[in-house]
Amino acid sequence: MKIGVLLKQVPDTETKIRIKPDGSGIETGDIKWIVNPYDELAVEAGLRLKEKVGGEVVVVSLGPTRAQDALRTALAMGADRAILLDNEAFQDGDSLSTSRALAKVVQQEGFEIVFAGKQALDDDAVQVPQIVAELLDWPHVTNIESFELQGGGDVARVKRGVGGGVTEVIDARLPVVLSCDKGLNEPRYASLPGIMKAKTKPLAKKSPADLGLDAGEVGRAGAVVVASEFHLPPDRPAGRIIEGDLPAACAELVRLLREEAKVV
Repeated sequence: MKIGVLLKQVPDTETKIRIKPDGSGIETGDIKWIVNPYDELAVEAGLRLKEKVGGEVVVVSLGPTRAQDALRTALAMGADRAILLDNEAFQDGDSLSTSRALAKVVQQEGFEIVFAGKQALDDDAVQVPQIVAELLDWPHVTNIESFELQGGGDVARVKRGVGGGVTEVIDARLPVVLSCDKGLNEPRYASLPGIMKAKTKPLAKKSPADLGLDAGEVGRAGAVVVASEFHLPPDRPAGRIIEGDLPAACAELVRLLREEAKVV
């Protein structure tokens, strides 16, 4: 089986984000970059499926040259090869222009199933897997918490929580796009032999022309949404301590909530 995994490199969650002086974006020079944690779940799902049915796991990412590090991490975990969309024309796009490029890779590779993280921790857009599936005209299930093949291997049975303790069970015929949530699995660590092997595994770079796309369809040129100004959220005001005995303090709290905060 040919298994695709969509992967994104994102800032480490411990990174202190700084905005550029002109507000056009974030300072990236001192950021530590990691594999998007939800995408690690997708890599693990792909590897486990390969261990059960055989085949090949291919990880795909759109990003600058440094995104090779994230792809090499997935290769060290056990993926077979990687594809990086690293042409300048791909950069600074939105979810739609990114998805156009990724969907073309999926078509070219002939994946039978595609795993992705449910969201990226940098922009939190929660859109790319859904748009890729729509462009491919494939079924798609979000936030999956379990996965297995049914019906002779051509149907994916997945479970997903929908709130209130309710779980949906969905059967989707392959080819299918599945986005992964916490609880699906526990991603493996890359072993030392895996890290050494990753250095020699194939990592291809593709341009828009390689995918049969015009430069105007991808990156900022193909975007329908452009982030034009960035700023940090305002500092929280300091908390207030209400002095006095309990009845008086409660009365004062209610007054403040009603007259100042205007929430009651």
